[in-house]
Amino acid sequence: MTSTESYFDALYAEGDDPWGFRKRWYERRKRLLTLAMLPRERYRHAFEPGCANGELSAQLALRCDRLLAADLNETAVELARTRVAELPNVRVERRSVPHDWPATQFDLIVLSEVAYYLADADLEGVCACVSRSLAQDGTLLACHWRRAFDEAPQTAAQVHALLDARCGLTRLARYEDADMLLDVWTRDARSVAENEGLA
Repeated sequence: MTSTESYFDALYAEGDDPWGFRKRWYERRKRLLTLAMLPRERYRHAFEPGCANGELSAQLALRCDRLLAADLNETAVELARTRVAELPNVRVERRSVPHDWPATQFDLIVLSEVAYYLADADLEGVCACVSRSLAQDGTLLACHWRRAFDEAPQTAAQVHALLDARCGLTRLARYEDADMLLDVWTRDARSVAENEGLA
């Protein structure tokens, strides 16, 4: 990652919820939008790199048979493990992406507020990992803060444009406002209604 580990260490030294995931309506609303944008009700095996303190992980777990959540920061990993301790279908590991991308297949990959921290080469590596590990019926969801900040070498628009260009997927849905950009891509271009035989 371009931002040093010490940046995240300093954030977590200030408290267990440095971005206000639990208390801010923006963050709670973003999680609701994320979950609502998923085209399938249920997933077999999901991967969430950059899980932070596990607030989104706990919600994703309710939609997945298995969820692998990961973060670069050891404090974040411990917080996430505590948050999902009651959920036996979730495993939390310390991993850096793309270097420690798991050698398995997923039918859901969620990149939430993580990819814009990556240098160009690492972001290209994430795209390659997504292409390689996403199942034939898989979904990729990316959600990023649109406003510039010093620690992010990429913008949300740059990240999503590269994912769109490199992963070989069809964009199924997009939500954007002044604060966030949220895209969903799949290998199956059919809509939710088409998949249920309604259209």
